Amino acid sequence: MDDLDENLVSLLTSNARLPVAVLAKRLAVARSTVQARLDRLESNGVIAGYTVRMGEGAQARRLMATVLIQVEPRATAAVVQRLRSMPQVIRAVTTSGRFDLVLTVAAATTEELDQTLDSLGAVPGVLSSESMIHLTSRIDRGA
Repeated sequence: MDDLDENLVSLLTSNARLPVAVLAKRLAVARSTVQARLDRLESNGVIAGYTVRMGEGAQARRLMATVLIQVEPRATAAVVQRLRSMPQVIRAVTTSGRFDLVLTVAAATTEELDQTLDSLGAVPGVLSSESMIHLTSRIDRGA
């Protein structure tokens, strides 16, 4: 990625709905250049997709939690496959250290969150879990 690509990705990170014409104007390049760059960034996997980022109003109606999971050796693939079927699991990343996976979980109610945490603990291959309920967002760069 060169400077133009980085600037293009930065603009899209701030607002993925910007039209190609606006991107071209802000970057001081031709629309065809922006479109070619977008096509290349998408085909190379730099841009994996365009999505909706929920605002504070929508987030306020969801309970969020981070869940740290310790997995039996060689069971990670099976555990991740099971997690894919749970719509409350928004994100799962592998990590080093005491825990093997870090999950971001969302639920509409405390009951749903409680059930989700129980379900996570019951997944075959999960040795232990620790959860932290999110309270107030202090910094959110959307990453």
